[in-house]
Amino acid sequence: MNKIVPISLLFFLIGTASTFAQAKSDAVLVAKDTTKLEEIDPLTPAKAAFYSAILPGLGQAYNKKYWKIPLVYGAIGTSLYFYIDNNKKYHDYRDAYKRRLEGYNDDNYQFLDDDRLIAGQKFYQRNRDLSALFVVGFYVLNIIDANVDAALIQFNVNERLSMRPEIYPNDVTFRPNVGLTFNYTFK
Repeated sequence: MNKIVPISLLFFLIGTASTFAQAKSDAVLVAKDTTKLEEIDPLTPAKAAFYSAILPGLGQAYNKKYWKIPLVYGAIGTSLYFYIDNNKKYHDYRDAYKRRLEGYNDDNYQFLDDDRLIAGQKFYQRNRDLSALFVVGFYVLNIIDANVDAALIQFNVNERLSMRPEIYPNDVTFRPNVGLTFNYTFK
């Protein structure tokens, strides 16, 4: 009997403390609409591609992917540098070969015979043409990247849809298996 009184007093105090701790509020709960879709502008990819076609890197700036701009200019600039350098060397070899055909032998390539000058012309002409192809390729890739990136920005990516790697044991051999789980949470 001596232990029952303190225990019942303890439960009484704990029970009253929790009721006094609650405060009454007049807050109105409003349900959040989770099915509401955000506005999608179907012209956004076309705008980004157009901006990149006007000035390389402008479409990436429109998409707010600023880190891609130096990559675009680096790729196009490097290809353009090699185009100009190979074009200059091609013209040097061609002019030296033309002067040899005219009978002059006072060029910078006196140590090369005519066959080597022709081979040098072909080599630098091929590299020049490849460099021009790379310039055009990186320019087109810049436009495609801006277009695809603008289209992918509009996709709804939230925490309800997820893909996670999972390691689970095999039922027979108890060896670990690796797999992917696709989860969609309904709220």
